[in-house]
Amino acid sequence: MLSMLLRHGQKYLVYPSAFEERPRDVARPSHLGLEYTDIQLTTSDGAVLHCYLLQQSRQSATKIRQKSGNDFHNIDSEFEPLLNYNLPAVATVIMFHGNGMDYGDLIYAAKRFVMRRCNVLILSYRGYGNSEGVPSERGLRLDAQAALHYVKADDELSTVPTMLFGTSLGGAVAIDLASRNPSKIDALIVENTFLSLPRVVRDWPLIGPFSFLCFQKWNSASKIPLIPPTTPILMLSGTRDEVVPKKHMEGLWEIAQKRGDGTAKRDRFAAFDRGNHPDTFICVGYWSVVGEFLERVTAT
Repeated sequence: MLSMLLRHGQKYLVYPSAFEERPRDVARPSHLGLEYTDIQLTTSDGAVLHCYLLQQSRQSATKIRQKSGNDFHNIDSEFEPLLNYNLPAVATVIMFHGNGMDYGDLIYAAKRFVMRRCNVLILSYRGYGNSEGVPSERGLRLDAQAALHYVKADDELSTVPTMLFGTSLGGAVAIDLASRNPSKIDALIVENTFLSLPRVVRDWPLIGPFSFLCFQKWNSASKIPLIPPTTPILMLSGTRDEVVPKKHMEGLWEIAQKRGDGTAKRDRFAAFDRGNHPDTFICVGYWSVVGEFLERVTAT
C-alpha cells in the first residue's frame, strides 16, 4: 500500500498546493504597498502561468511605509533598506516558491529585494495559484525557462544582472535553471533545498525504503557542478529545518565549492540556528547576508 502511494500519488506529495481546491485566495504585493503587474507567461508546451512582476522604477516609498503594518515579518535591525527609488535597479530577481506554497507567499521576501533596488518576477508554477496545468519535474523546468526568457527579452529587466532565488523545491528549480543556462544567470540564492528528492524521501518514516520509486528526482547534487564557478552562489540554511535536514544544504555547499578549480571566492554559506523550514527568512541577520551578497554581485 505504501509503495503504491509513493508510485501513483507522489505528485500529490511532491506538489501538494497544486491540488488544493480552487479558487485560491493568493496574497498580492499591494498588501505590502508594492506596485506590481499581473503578467501571463506561456510556456513552450502551451501552459499559461499567472505571475507577479515588480519593477523597481514603479515603486513608491510612501506607499510602502503606509503599508508597513501589514508586513508581519520583522526586518533585521542591521538591514538597511534603500528607499530612494529614483535610482535605477541593480538586478532582476526571479523567485521560485516551495512545494507547499503559492506565489503570493513570496511577497514578503520580494519586498526585501525591492527595498534593495531589485526588479522581481515571482513565478507561479503550472497548477499553482491561478496558473494552468498539472505540475511535474519536466513541466516546472519549462515554467522556469519561460520566466527566464521573459526577463531576457524585456528591455528594462535585461539591462541589469539576472539573479535566481529559490526556497525548498524552488531552490531545486533555480539550481536546475542555472545549470541549463550557464551564460544567462549572474547569481544564485537558494534556501533550505535538498540534494535530491529521493534522498529526502529516504529519511521519511515508513515510506523511506521505497525512495527508489520516486520518479520526481530534482537531483540538485548533479546540477550544481554544471554552474560555472564564476556564478556566485549564496546558500541559506535553517539548522532546525524539520523537512529538509541541514545535511542536504551542507552537502550542496560541499559540491558547490568543488566547481572549477575550487576558487569560487564569491560563494557564501550562511546557517541560522533558529531557522525552521518555512521561516528561516525571518531570522535575524538573514537579510543582512542577502544584502551583502547583492552588493558584491552588483558592484561595478
